[in-house]
Amino acid sequence: MCLAFPAKVLEIEGDLATVERSGVKRKASLMLLPEARVGDYVLIHAGFAMQVVDEREVQIRDALVAEMNGLPRTVENLSGVS
Repeated sequence: MCLAFPAKVLEIEGDLATVERSGVKRKASLMLLPEARVGDYVLIHAGFAMQVVDEREVQIRDALVAEMNGLPRTVENLSGVS
């Protein structure tokens, strides 16, 4: 199974972006998402940026993944989430 992961766009050169996730930088194609801009969070799947996502969505996803990995529930600590 393949999953998309969110990453922050740090730099764009042509159709390639340098993105960062948890301190790891890598290249991702913007061919399918030319509207992405530096500072955006994008979902990366198979080396391609697929969708721009809100930073808040990234925070919620990270909290839920941490919880699935055994950490205490933290989603409630994010303002506006119930």
